Amino acid sequence: MRKASLLFVAATAMLLNWSALMAPAQEASNVPEEKAGTLVGADGQPVKEKKRRANDFWAVMTGSGWFGVVIWIGLFGIAGGAIYFAVDSIITTRPKRIMPQSLTDAVTEAMKEGDVIKALEKCENEPGPLANILTAGFSHVEEGFEVIQDAVSTAADLEVEKIMQKLNWISVMASLAPMLGLLGTVQGMIMAFAHIAEGAPDIGFLALAIAQALYTTAAGLFIAIPTIALYYNLRNSVNKTVLRMEAMTMELIKDLRHVEVVEG
Repeated sequence: MRKASLLFVAATAMLLNWSALMAPAQEASNVPEEKAGTLVGADGQPVKEKKRRANDFWAVMTGSGWFGVVIWIGLFGIAGGAIYFAVDSIITTRPKRIMPQSLTDAVTEAMKEGDVIKALEKCENEPGPLANILTAGFSHVEEGFEVIQDAVSTAADLEVEKIMQKLNWISVMASLAPMLGLLGTVQGMIMAFAHIAEGAPDIGFLALAIAQALYTTAAGLFIAIPTIALYYNLRNSVNKTVLRMEAMTMELIKDLRHVEVVEG
């Protein structure tokens, strides 16, 4: 779990600084050269022409039109959603959170004494997935062992579904990011070819349009790759925890075959 958390944090840092990583390595060594076609002002002094840099992230984002800005807002929103659901899942799917050792010890001790009421109270005092499953079983102790098994199985399926729903949101974020990045790529290429169709193209505008196409693709991949890795890591960890929880539940309720409830 710690490895998954560190992986996602590192990927987030890469996302926040990805525009810097996309900048050319030789930018610092670039020296502006005078061209033969330099504009001259009325006073005879050369006039510097301001150009939009294709590797300027802000220029790419604002120069892609309102639709491009919406795409970028969506990408940042997906990145924020992925971080939120990842952190929430990392916290709520910890094995200690799903099946706390203190509850296990308390219920085991109560079952050794044959006191189902005490075990039920322990579950109510420490709510959680394991407590909910055990409570479902203990609540039907008077109805027979088969009914107890059915109640435990139903409660276990419900708790697993609750846990997996949290993880599914991470998968949704991982799926949406590259799709939205691809939409930005298509939009950037449409801008570029539409500008070419108008006649003599402005090279600077074409560079910005192509940069929009590539930047959105890169942003989508930067979000999706670590998110997918984290999703499968968490899913495998949850599956192991669920199997342990089900085995422990069956071990705890097997003694209910011969337990009688005594009202105290």
